[in-house]
Amino acid sequence: MWNKFVKDEKGFTGLEAAIVLVAFVVVAAVFSYVMLGAGFYTTQKSQEVVHTGVQQASSSVELSGDLIAKADDPDTPTKIDTLTLCLQLTSGGSSVDMAKTLIVVSAPDIPPTELILGDAPATLSTFAITGQYNANTDDLIDKAEKFDITVDLDAVAAAATASIGPNDEFQLEIKPPQGASYTIHRQAPPSISAIMTLV
Repeated sequence: MWNKFVKDEKGFTGLEAAIVLVAFVVVAAVFSYVMLGAGFYTTQKSQEVVHTGVQQASSSVELSGDLIAKADDPDTPTKIDTLTLCLQLTSGGSSVDMAKTLIVVSAPDIPPTELILGDAPATLSTFAITGQYNANTDDLIDKAEKFDITVDLDAVAAAATASIGPNDEFQLEIKPPQGASYTIHRQAPPSISAIMTLV
């Protein structure tokens, strides 16, 4: 009979345990939500960094075919006058604006000279687009388009009081507005011809 009046806390202890368990579950859920959110944010930023790095590290243009050199005089050639190269986009590359692209010409006797797109090669600051294939009317090299670019080496060499003659090495560095530069390194043949293919 006295057991009826004895304080029994079994139910209250169970309620305390349930409250503590719910509190742990809520805290764990909030913590896991925060951790997952931080993980997703970090993953997204890592993907952006990788994509930006790949875009900056890979070149946007490449040479399509060989480099064509023309001599100063078809009858008695002594030095290279002009270079013609065909450019196209790399696989998966984005469009390249040739109006914002620099071509840097250098040789052992010629200091690096920056060339920009223009209509008058005699100004020593220009190169010219001499042909567009599968192209529209703008200066953008888009997918499936190819541009013939002509560089007036004779004018550049004259400004440097030097010329590119037999066995001379020279370099063209194409610097698009976005992406890595594309370098073309060639050597003139021992005998200069009117038209030459520099592989």
